[in-house]
Amino acid sequence: MYNHILSIVLFTPLVGAIVLLLVPKDNKNAIRWIANIFAFLGFAVSLPLVPWFWALKERAGFQFIEGAPNNWIPNIGAGYVLGIDGISFLLIMLTTLLGAISILSSWNAIQERVKEYYVWFLVLQTGMLGVFMSNDMFLFFVFWEAMLVPMYLLIGIWGGPRKLYAAIKFFLYTLFGSVLMLLAILFLYFHHHTLTGVYTFFLPDLYATAPKIGGTAAIWLFFAFFLGFAIKVPMFPFHTWLPDAHVEAPTAGSVILAGVLLKMGTYGLIRFSLPFFPAVAMTPWVRQFMIVLSLIGIIYGALVSLMQKDMKKLVAYSSVSHLGFCTLGIFALSPLGLSGSVLQQINHGISTGALFLIVGILYERRHTREIAEYGGISNVMPIYATITLIMFMSSMGLPLLNGFVGEFTILQGTFMENKVWAAWAVPGVILAAAYLLWLYQRVFFGPVNNPKNEKLLDLSGRELATFVPLVIIAFWIGLYPKPFFQILSTPVNNLVATVRPDYPGLNNAHKPVLAKEPQTPAPTPLTEPVQAKPAAQTFRPAASVTDLNSSRTSRPAAPVNTASASFTTAAAK
Repeated sequence: MYNHILSIVLFTPLVGAIVLLLVPKDNKNAIRWIANIFAFLGFAVSLPLVPWFWALKERAGFQFIEGAPNNWIPNIGAGYVLGIDGISFLLIMLTTLLGAISILSSWNAIQERVKEYYVWFLVLQTGMLGVFMSNDMFLFFVFWEAMLVPMYLLIGIWGGPRKLYAAIKFFLYTLFGSVLMLLAILFLYFHHHTLTGVYTFFLPDLYATAPKIGGTAAIWLFFAFFLGFAIKVPMFPFHTWLPDAHVEAPTAGSVILAGVLLKMGTYGLIRFSLPFFPAVAMTPWVRQFMIVLSLIGIIYGALVSLMQKDMKKLVAYSSVSHLGFCTLGIFALSPLGLSGSVLQQINHGISTGALFLIVGILYERRHTREIAEYGGISNVMPIYATITLIMFMSSMGLPLLNGFVGEFTILQGTFMENKVWAAWAVPGVILAAAYLLWLYQRVFFGPVNNPKNEKLLDLSGRELATFVPLVIIAFWIGLYPKPFFQILSTPVNNLVATVRPDYPGLNNAHKPVLAKEPQTPAPTPLTEPVQAKPAAQTFRPAASVTDLNSSRTSRPAAPVNTASASFTTAAAK
């Protein structure tokens, strides 16, 4: 089982979908029970990854590798290869948890075509997990595209009044970015063959040859990948599909869309854009452009949230703002910024997923999301009001809750790179508190003026069960985030060493080199085409290194994304 744990986690939801196909569609209760059992199993089988990965957290490269290069479709060099590092491990655990919670929250919300709904939801779960596990670019793209169809159907069939418009808009936006990304993948595929004589989509092999591409070709390829991932995040100005998709999607669809699907974009930027094109990422105008888009997203998303009259649309636009912090941390290109970005992606999945559940519960009772329809809800739903306040505080970044740790780390890492960038990001924190507290005041405080709200039922046991794990994790990360930073330390330090080998505080033990070969020079911003070197002189970046012990001559320094090391770095600058 240890050798096939990733395949077990990956295909458990798909097995559940196949089982559901054998159940008569009229037996809705049986369908619900089976779907929830397999959703819980999907989370349960992922739990062994926690102690197993913890024991390997300091080992560089991908762990639990399954399969081999070119073993799936040898004629084109595609392989079934799975593997995870600290970044993908956290996202996989988030996916299995939110998948189980989302399916549990759908018990009463879905009454029509119940069988089809749960089948497509479980298929969607498999597609999302495959994106985070794939070590082969062909396999990655298959899962990336396979995820589109279930989400399109969930919005288009079980969505709101404008569901078809929202579903088609979501599909076309994402497909447009995917086509450009496919062209970029094919370019890397043929470029690798030119240098090595081998056709392969194996990710570590492409890591070795992609950075050799220079000049304008590298810039075009970087932006082809960037557009595919930026639409998925979504970054400003590619965000316009998101509010429509969120508002029209069923509650569980919004939870999984905000909690997991948006993270596929930020994951792609970290996993592919940075290590494939380190010289482009470090080019000043490219980096500045990414930072500006992130800052605009932070401020714009928060300001638009302030103006919303629909609760669900307010939460949707808040995602644009929160994901702006994540991309800001990525392109700060520092250990603190990247660690904070990944942690904030987890935080956003927890907090915003809970916010969509909160809105969905009110919608199930009143069938309206208009803020003006409510008031004084805390008088009739005190438990619901308490949990809502906790998750609002989590989303706005209150100390002792998860959002604070992620935002603080991102801002600290950004401040060390450029004080102006950090200064422009800070208003996003203030505006988040403004639109969330104002929403809470209008919905929960004051007298119950609307007679329709006087007899609203408080949370049921099933509804409470969907919130309990999210509240626990929110406090856990807020009070004791150390284990998360320890898990992220090795992949983040090695990624920074790949993109910025001369980053202060990183010694040779963190740099991605192979034994018995000289170290490559640091990538410099692109000013002229880079001449390709023979394949024998290429070195794999950190993500493809399986063990750095062979090249160490002394014990490595402590991870630089700790508080003490960050202040030392700032002083050195």
